[in-house]
Amino acid sequence: MAGDLNARIEAAAAVALKSADAVDREARFPIEAIQSAQTQRLLGMIVPADLGGGSASISDMVDACYILARGCASAGMIFAMHQIMVAILLRHAANSPWHRRMLRRLAIEQLLVASSTTEGAGGGDLRRSVCALEQTGSRIALTKSATVISYGQQADVILTTARRSAVAAPSDQIIVALMKQDYQLEPIMNWDTLGMRGTCSSGFKLTGVGETGQVVPDAYEKIQSQTMMPVAHLTWAAVWAGLAASAVERARRCVRTAVRNGTGQLAPGAPHLTRATMSLRALRGTVASALQRFEAAAATESELDSLEFQTAMNLLKVNASEMATSTVMSAMQACGLSGYRNDGEFSVSRHLRDVLSASIMINNERILANAATPSLLIEVPRTLRD
Repeated sequence: MAGDLNARIEAAAAVALKSADAVDREARFPIEAIQSAQTQRLLGMIVPADLGGGSASISDMVDACYILARGCASAGMIFAMHQIMVAILLRHAANSPWHRRMLRRLAIEQLLVASSTTEGAGGGDLRRSVCALEQTGSRIALTKSATVISYGQQADVILTTARRSAVAAPSDQIIVALMKQDYQLEPIMNWDTLGMRGTCSSGFKLTGVGETGQVVPDAYEKIQSQTMMPVAHLTWAAVWAGLAASAVERARRCVRTAVRNGTGQLAPGAPHLTRATMSLRALRGTVASALQRFEAAAATESELDSLEFQTAMNLLKVNASEMATSTVMSAMQACGLSGYRNDGEFSVSRHLRDVLSASIMINNERILANAATPSLLIEVPRTLRD
């Protein structure tokens, strides 16, 4: 990552850290962090330079998710969800005149993009839609009961899934990009949760209109397998690793303080700090390895669609969420009562509440169940180097 880009990300993360406790306490949108990311020109960081963006790599973007989440997990997750949508547009709509204009606006104006994939009837099954696109001439319309739209009220653009038409099967889906003037949101569900409170993931009735050019050209099935799922799991894992790193850093400072203020003996929390540190290292390695694999496969559709790659990216989400939770738990044990408290410089209660969302975001049990049958077809390697 270039020094200038890293400095801009660190600057936004510093702002995120200052407001993280207030964002969590008040369950409010992390406006300071997102505005700082906009000021630092980060929302369009992976958009090509010829469209006004920063031409950063996916690796740069995933690292940014990690750094921002060290300051504020909610801000890091919002940034991640925005960048997933940008990655979709770049891979699956780069040749669409309407979407190219929108990407240019996004990069220049630093527009914030949200997604609407969850419906009341479908729950967490992103591969089925109840909402159907209605088309009259060159105009389109849709109405959706979206039980979760993270930061929906703060977004400038929403990408939403829908059935291709009223007679299409639930799995015959497309994605439509709607600008703020194209849609209305009617609240149907609040967001008062244990953690990740700043993502403001309320439910809405989404009513949108537009033109046919706003439909992303590729089918959702292709978008989901080649971009949405792998990029989502990479960025989410980076966010969870970032918040885990923040917890470990607090544990480290807590144990060091105990050593300085004690008799020189090993602090009681030191063994737990060792476990947390090693667990964090393994988590970071898991994410880095998956990211390297994704970038190696990104240019080849057949590799992205391969059974082994799809299973690996799905299990990244499961493994990273479990490792992050274990890491934060060890950090809290290292801090003892100071970590368990809601106040004080060594509190990791916010980190623990935030990381508990990791196994629920597209439930781990659903992922494992879906991967069970394909896993039967994957050969067990005969050597360590296969």
